[in-house]
Amino acid sequence: MNRIEETFASLKSVGRKALVPYIMAGDPDLETTAALVLELDRRGADLVELGVPFSDPIADGPTIQRAALRALDGDTTLRDIVDTVGSIRERSGIPIVLMTYYNPVLAYGIGDFSRDAARAGVDGLIVPDLPPEEGAELSGACRRHGLTVVFLVAPTSTVSRIELVNRHTTGFVYCVSLTGVTGARGKLADGVDEFMAQVRSHTDRPLGLGFGISSPEQANEASRLADGVIVGSAIVNVMEEHAGEPDMVRAVGEYVASLRAGIDGRESWSGAFEAP
Repeated sequence: MNRIEETFASLKSVGRKALVPYIMAGDPDLETTAALVLELDRRGADLVELGVPFSDPIADGPTIQRAALRALDGDTTLRDIVDTVGSIRERSGIPIVLMTYYNPVLAYGIGDFSRDAARAGVDGLIVPDLPPEEGAELSGACRRHGLTVVFLVAPTSTVSRIELVNRHTTGFVYCVSLTGVTGARGKLADGVDEFMAQVRSHTDRPLGLGFGISSPEQANEASRLADGVIVGSAIVNVMEEHAGEPDMVRAVGEYVASLRAGIDGRESWSGAFEAP
């Protein structure tokens, strides 16, 4: 098992659920990205998703699109991000998953990227525009280097599709809570409990639930349905609200701590944060 699989197994053994925050690497710069990962680790995250900026992020809503553009304006590249993970590994062992579209990996070279990412300390990949039917080359390269490749299911996924993803995914299954793009919402999507029950009945992998989760209350609700709660746009919103301020990293940390408290069912988060 790699760090992702070990983390889910360890949490399951004590009846806890994973908090998986997302940030865009290079927004506002890679030095801040490293500082944010360390803060997320300190504030109760179990895994961290690092977004790889891309010019055509088809799965992402306006919040993460803006973050990608800021990172691209700073000339952030996939190689830079891999190097940044290496520097983070000097100070933290938290599992790190890169959420990237397929083109940056192809441009890097699948074999070279898988080797370099593993050496730097990346634990896995989420590639939202790569279906499992077309992912054999990447999955094979990642498997040789001990990296997981996470595939996605959505409320529109058929039973046969869920079973296909279960056969190909490693680490966990990424369950998209709604039809549409990323973005903070005021409540979980209608029917998400039935969707998650259907996925659960056709997979033996841990389930991560993401898209739209924006408050401790929603994180608590999501944790009752999934093994991991994934929060992205709401965190990026906090970063935008505090852009250029010296307390931005701290503000993100406090928000993530409130999500951790929500997942754990602690009352200390109540009223501390409105949905960004």
